[in-house]
Amino acid sequence: MLNYSPPVDTSRYVIRKSSDSKGDIMAANSIPHEDEMPELSDGDDDDVDGDEEQWQWMEEERQIVTCLFCEKFLDSVSATLQHCTAEHQLNLVEIIRKHSLDDYGYIKMINFIRLTKCSASFLMELSEGLLPWDSEDFLKPALQDDPLLQTDPEELRGTEDTCSSSRGDSNDELLHRKTRAEERVQRSEEAVTRLMEDMHKLKLLVQDLVLNSEPDQAGNLGAVAELREDEDEAYFSSYGHYGIHEEMLKDKVRTESYRDFMYKNPEVFRDKVVLDVGCGTGILSMFAARAGAKKVIAVDQSEIIYQAMDIVRSNQLDNITLIKGRIEDIKLPVEKVDIIISEWMGYFLLFESMLDSVLYARDCYLADGGSVYPDLCNISLAAVGDAQKHQDRIAFWEDVYGFNMACMKTAVVPEAMVEVVQAETLISEPAVVQTLDCNTVCLSELEFTTDFLLKITKTTDCTAIVGYFDIFFNKGCSNKVTFSTGPQVTKTHWKQTVFLLETPISVKAGEELKGNITVRKNKKDPRSLFVTFDLPGRKQTYNLQ
Repeated sequence: MLNYSPPVDTSRYVIRKSSDSKGDIMAANSIPHEDEMPELSDGDDDDVDGDEEQWQWMEEERQIVTCLFCEKFLDSVSATLQHCTAEHQLNLVEIIRKHSLDDYGYIKMINFIRLTKCSASFLMELSEGLLPWDSEDFLKPALQDDPLLQTDPEELRGTEDTCSSSRGDSNDELLHRKTRAEERVQRSEEAVTRLMEDMHKLKLLVQDLVLNSEPDQAGNLGAVAELREDEDEAYFSSYGHYGIHEEMLKDKVRTESYRDFMYKNPEVFRDKVVLDVGCGTGILSMFAARAGAKKVIAVDQSEIIYQAMDIVRSNQLDNITLIKGRIEDIKLPVEKVDIIISEWMGYFLLFESMLDSVLYARDCYLADGGSVYPDLCNISLAAVGDAQKHQDRIAFWEDVYGFNMACMKTAVVPEAMVEVVQAETLISEPAVVQTLDCNTVCLSELEFTTDFLLKITKTTDCTAIVGYFDIFFNKGCSNKVTFSTGPQVTKTHWKQTVFLLETPISVKAGEELKGNITVRKNKKDPRSLFVTFDLPGRKQTYNLQ
């Protein structure tokens, strides 16, 4: 039944445990003291007599119910129904059956009778169809603490059915009761479905409010430049560990692409002043120095800068100056630089928001005619059909050692995964959803919404969307260099970013999977991302942190 709760003092209600193990809410005429509360039992105590299995207030039988059609007070709901039948010739249960009233309909009828003070004969003469209490206005209680509103109409029907059965049921009556029970189950299932849909809509509404809320103050709220040093400490501390630098240096696709760009295009660097943002061990600064740069300024806030100083000294590269600090907080020893180099890319390209710092450096220090490298980059998506991976990560929760943990899906699905996707699991052609020119892009353009189309190449179930990025060294280069982090090429330390679907989508070769993607910074942590996919029949927001 609908848990109908009129706005009353909830301290006047208590939970009663009945012999059929169902709890219901009973009204009390007074607030009990703590020593009057019954001791709760797990139901297995041998000392509990059958007479004590029901817990109720001693004054429960003195419940006062006002008649619907006169001023008489009755001491129970059942007595009120009997009174209505005997004195007013109205069988309330028959009215409920005649109009097939559900919980809401029953509540509105009771309030309608009390508010309009209609006669019993008026109700009996009503024909099937539009009822006078259909308005939502009649959901508001007409009488405070009305016991009739706290009564389940199904229980009223059941009580009368029980009385009828004691006089002997015909087969037709049994079939009729069975049909009504099935209808009640169906209505309950439909109500649960509507509730789940409403909860999902509410979840999406809250997500939209969070993602699209207006800044509290002028400026780019959430921008990395506005973070205090202590707020950003965890990020830079992670780059103080040597393991992460070893992983990046051993990533040949990454490191050799930067090296080839600089060594094969010496005319770009000859006699130029170069700024390396987030220099790490200084490898890009040393490439630039070897490529002919007149001066290189390397900046990093993490503790790795001290090792970089030793590395530069060991290689006798005197034209490299290293500075510890955030580019947003320090002052360079020069007014302008000709080139900015940086390996700023994070998972799904924009994770960690280091590009914010590069753009800050560009706007503050890049000379007219200068360039940022890499100069172009894009983000691509593709559909994935990997039933085994979906089983391992999502369907797994439906049966864990014989226990249903399906509720975990709501926590697992929104977590984007960073892993290597096997090329053979791709079931669509890739689609570029965003292209950035690092020489012209604005900070606001790093958050975006765009539609996409994925041309399906295989008839199967789409279990995930995979995202990756491509990098280009083009501007002014006689020997252009590019590399990709996609599943079809040599893997990199960036791997790919996988967005698992809670329920796979059936797709056919040749058709197009249409969708929309929104990428937003987490306003509480601008180095992490919210990525929202709007696909046919579903919408899901993922976090990358």
